[in-house]
Amino acid sequence: MKFKAFFTDDGISLLDKRFLPAMDKVGRVCHVFLTPTHAMLLHNLLGATAAGPDGGGPQCVAQFAKDLLFREYNLASRNGGIAFSAEVALLHRALRSVLAVHAQPPAAGDAPGAPAIQVKLVNKLAAGSRSATPFLTFETKGARAAVVQDVPISRPLSRSDIERLQAALDAAKDLPQTLVQVPDLPQLQSLVDRLKNVGDLLTVGVIQYGDLHLQVSTSHVTVGSEFRKLRVIGDRANAPVADQNLTASTRLDMAVERGEALSVQVNMKHLVKSLHCHLAKPDYTFYGIAPGGGCLTVVFQYFIPGTRLADKSISFYCRLPVLDPGSS
Repeated sequence: MKFKAFFTDDGISLLDKRFLPAMDKVGRVCHVFLTPTHAMLLHNLLGATAAGPDGGGPQCVAQFAKDLLFREYNLASRNGGIAFSAEVALLHRALRSVLAVHAQPPAAGDAPGAPAIQVKLVNKLAAGSRSATPFLTFETKGARAAVVQDVPISRPLSRSDIERLQAALDAAKDLPQTLVQVPDLPQLQSLVDRLKNVGDLLTVGVIQYGDLHLQVSTSHVTVGSEFRKLRVIGDRANAPVADQNLTASTRLDMAVERGEALSVQVNMKHLVKSLHCHLAKPDYTFYGIAPGGGCLTVVFQYFIPGTRLADKSISFYCRLPVLDPGSS
């Protein structure tokens, strides 16, 4: 199997300033999955103890059309793609190192325009080792120096593991029937920062009226908040006038009974991790609950720069495992 490509300016900027910082906050190690059409950064899509909604941590998927990140994209694999794991911090450190050299101003008399940044898979014989070790290598030349950064990676996944990875991706593509848009992520993060001091379990409710409920309960206290009249995508309903003077928790309970809401419990730490995804600077953020309360889904939407049109070359979302089968 072979992989070699050159970064586009937009692609390397997206990774450096947005997605690698966000993914590093979600987890130390991620899978890099390269296919003939897309490049992906994945958290928790494989593994018996960390399988997203069925295991011990949130799934996180950042998917990019290959032409957004790369040019001269050369991929050869009998498995339909190449996947491996790597430490996110090491990927980011290598990328920033080659960027620093790449940004050097040309010396007097040199031709303008810096050489492109190349990335490729290589096998190298490490010192003291008898067998070659796989690396993801970043290379570029500046006006006064050249740099080669080798990032150690796992051995590429087998065909069967890639098939499992693709199956997990296919299963994660289904969106909740109702999504509500949270217009102010910093406000939501501030609320969660307060709630996490109260308890470790968070009840999240999504109502088709456009309401998002967050509540923490202990044996001594119940604390919560709600966001009302949010933008709704998918199934929606009109809030009964008689419900307007009821408490937030009562409105949620009655909406669940009418089949107009879903409610689940999630680990507070998982929600905090998902909120770090705001470092990727999405234009819109939506929350929803899978049918039957299977998981809490957070969808991040991006616009084509300078427009209000959805950028279909980027797909970014998280799925949080639930600690309760949910209510529907």
